Amino acid sequence: VFEERAYLVGIEQSGNSNLFSITESLDELSQLADTAGLNVVGSTYQKLDRPNPRTYIGSGKVAEFLTAIRALDVETVIFDEELSPGQLKNLEKAFGQEVRVCDRTALILDIFNQRAATREAALQVTLAQMVYQLPRLSRMWTHLERQAGGMVKGMGEKQIEVDKRILRDRISSLKKELKSVREHRKQYRDHRSSVPVPVISLVGYTNAGKSTLLNRLSGADVFVEDRLFATLDPTTRRIELANGMECLLTDTVGFIQKLPTQLVAAFRATLEEIRDSSLLVHVVDISHPLASQQTEAVKKVLAELDVEHIPILTLWNKVDKATNPDRIREEAAHREDVICISALNGVGLQEFCFAVEMKLKDSMVLVEAFVPFDKSELVSAVHHVGIVEKV
Repeated sequence: VFEERAYLVGIEQSGNSNLFSITESLDELSQLADTAGLNVVGSTYQKLDRPNPRTYIGSGKVAEFLTAIRALDVETVIFDEELSPGQLKNLEKAFGQEVRVCDRTALILDIFNQRAATREAALQVTLAQMVYQLPRLSRMWTHLERQAGGMVKGMGEKQIEVDKRILRDRISSLKKELKSVREHRKQYRDHRSSVPVPVISLVGYTNAGKSTLLNRLSGADVFVEDRLFATLDPTTRRIELANGMECLLTDTVGFIQKLPTQLVAAFRATLEEIRDSSLLVHVVDISHPLASQQTEAVKKVLAELDVEHIPILTLWNKVDKATNPDRIREEAAHREDVICISALNGVGLQEFCFAVEMKLKDSMVLVEAFVPFDKSELVSAVHHVGIVEKV
C-alpha cells in the first residue's frame, strides 16, 4: 500500500494562550495525518513572536526545511495553523511543484470528506471545503488565461474569475440544499418533541469513546475505531433506564482544538441536535495525558453553541486504561456530576444510568392525575415518559 510521506511544521509563539503546547499540538496533528492515511516522517517547529505574514515561518527556516524535505523525500508539508491564501501561495512557490502544502484546516476537511457516509454529511463537508478553497483558488488552465470576446469586445474575464464564479454558484446551491436538510431535521425534531421523551446528547473530544458508549447502552452497531473522527453522522437510539423510563441517546460529531470555523458553520444543522437536548453527557478520555486540555477545548465549542442552560453530566471514560485508576475514582467522588466508567468493559454504567435518572428527575414537574378504569392505557404511557412516584 502506497502511503504519502508527510512532514509537520508548527510555530511556538511567545505569550501564547493556547491550551496545548507546540509538541502536544504537533502530536495531535500527527494523529490527524495518520487518520487521513499519511505517513509522517518528521516534524519541527520554530519559536517566533508572531507568524511571518509572508511564509508563516521565517524565510531562513523555509530554506532549512526545504533541505530536510528533499532528504526525506517528502510529498506533503502540513502546517499546524490555518495559512492565509498569500502564505499558502508563497510556500508552494518556495517548496516547488512536487511538494503539496496544506494546513490543519485542510487536513481536517480532508478527513471529514473521507468519513462522510450520508448525503447530509457529504453536503456539509463539501460546502466547508468550497468556502475554504474560494480565496485560495489558483489558476489551473494557463492556456485559458483570458477569454477573448472578438476583436471589438476586449480581452474578457480571466479564467480564475470564471473558476471563482463557478465555485460561488456551487456554494450558493449547496447552501440551499442544506437549508432544506435543516428544515427536514427541524420537522423531525418537532415530531420527536410532540412525544415527551427526553433526549440525551453525548458530546466530547474526538476519540473519547462516545460511539462505544452508545453501542454498549443501546446495542447499536455504530462504527467504532481507535482513531480521530471515526464517526461523523449523529446516531440516535432509544434506550430504557432501570426505572422503566425511556429516553433517546444521540451520538454527536467529536470536537477538536482549532476546529475549523467553516466546519462549525457547515455542521450547524447537525450541532443543533445538541440544543434540543434535555441533558448533555460530556464524555472525557481520562486516560489521555491531555484530558484537562481536551475538556477545556470541548467547553469552548459548547460555549459557541450557546447551550449553557442545558444540564451537563461528566463521564470520565477509559478509567481502566488510566495509570492510577483508584486516584481518579477518588477525585471523581469529590466532584459534583462526575462519574468514572469504562464504556468498553461496562464498568460504572449502572451508576451512570442512576445519575441520568436523577438529572432528568430534576427537570420534571410533579403531576397528580386521576385515571378512570376505562383509560388504563394512560398509566402505561405515563410509565414510559415519566417516573411514577406513587399509585
